[in-house]
Amino acid sequence: MARSSVSSALRVDLHTPPVVVRFERHRSRWHHWAVRRPGPSDPTLSLRDLNRATLARQHLLERTDASIDAVIDDLVGLQAQTPHTAYTGLWSRIRGFDPEGLSALLVDRSVVRLALMRGTIHMVTARDAWDLRPLVQPVLDRVQQGQFGRRLVGVDSDEVVTMGRTFIEQEPRTFKSLGDHLLTRWPDRDRFALEQTVRTYVPLIQVPPRGLWRRSGPIAHTSIVAWLGERPARAPLTLEGMVRRYLGAFGPATVRDAQAWCGLTRLAEVFERLRPDLVTFRDAGGRELFDVPEGPRPDPATPAPPRFLYDYENILLSYADRTRALPPEIVNRVVARTNESISTFTLDGFVAGTWKVLEARGTATLEIKRLRAQTKAEEAGLASEGASLLAFLTPEAVTRDVRFVDP
Repeated sequence: MARSSVSSALRVDLHTPPVVVRFERHRSRWHHWAVRRPGPSDPTLSLRDLNRATLARQHLLERTDASIDAVIDDLVGLQAQTPHTAYTGLWSRIRGFDPEGLSALLVDRSVVRLALMRGTIHMVTARDAWDLRPLVQPVLDRVQQGQFGRRLVGVDSDEVVTMGRTFIEQEPRTFKSLGDHLLTRWPDRDRFALEQTVRTYVPLIQVPPRGLWRRSGPIAHTSIVAWLGERPARAPLTLEGMVRRYLGAFGPATVRDAQAWCGLTRLAEVFERLRPDLVTFRDAGGRELFDVPEGPRPDPATPAPPRFLYDYENILLSYADRTRALPPEIVNRVVARTNESISTFTLDGFVAGTWKVLEARGTATLEIKRLRAQTKAEEAGLASEGASLLAFLTPEAVTRDVRFVDP
């Protein structure tokens, strides 16, 4: 049985326009409904208002008992550039999270990994793979044209796509294998540009064993049709529907926030069409915020427990203005200057430092680097949460230790 210990290396009212407020208990969360009285101004939401609303919707204010696929659906997916770190994101959100349960969903194809928001790999339900991929196609088109268009002048992209699709639908292929195949037809052209042409115009699923818990495998892809079958016969998701999903998971938010999340532009037109069905607010800087009426907006005084976030955490990548979770004085200290991924933790709902796991000779150490002063109560709560995280991430360790360091 693993032995756990905790060591420490060092020491440790904004004015709001009148609103009618009511509270009700729903799905184990407090909802703080702000209903605007008739008047020329929208209610103002403080930074803590936005923070608590975001944490509640992201299941970071209180862990949920919902199923894994239901949570992934709630979140409109999680970025999953790295094969395993999103498991930590779900561990921080789901009470009693079983990582093998997520692996099973990837194997049975209920959940998939593919390029979506901002052209990056996301883990989503199969339904969202079908619904979201066509809507973000302009993002991939823009990247393709901007980065690779000049490299493929004179090449028939339709021919590249047809040849590539046929090849990867025979069986899942790595990009190297795909590139080798395409170079047999265009031997003097840019390999990467040819590969990316297929990635842009054929929705590619990154197949298991890649992404399975504590397992690995080649980064192999096949088409969404080959992996999931023909598209289900149902009405497609609209941009309006996607924006409502975003607000439900990330609101209240600005138009620019939504655009930062998905990579699309000109969403102001979509928000205007939705305006009659949304509620609006202002942030402390006067920017207009939109939200779905049913979105939880907890009291800003609601306690926020410590949470360990993963390197591609939703609440840090889905806004143009990240200050609702990432204080300005800390942002430059947690942004990677190399290709090294950086994971963070929150105290009182805001990023307060970084963490990583070190393993050697049967000992696993969670190194917590704090970027602001902590109270003894905060350190104790973080240490307890950290010990649980370490047990989750390193079940085979003989000895575990949580260590605090200062920069």
